Amino acid sequence: MPRVITIGELDRAASGTQVVEVLPHDEFEWAHLPGAINVPLRQLDTNVAELDRQRPVIVYCHDGL
Repeated sequence: MPRVITIGELDRAASGTQVVEVLPHDEFEWAHLPGAINVPLRQLDTNVAELDRQRPVIVYCHDGL
């Protein structure tokens, strides 16, 4: 079930999780978390099979705030 987490929770959960940034590729190149993979939001449904179903997934979007 999706839920919002804090940056501190992300830091604690990052080991063993898949961190997915959903911005378009050019924006991903500009700013993303270390170790994050890029799956643009418009492609998430079609590329979800690429993710490891055995590991937790954290999806985020750097919105400039």
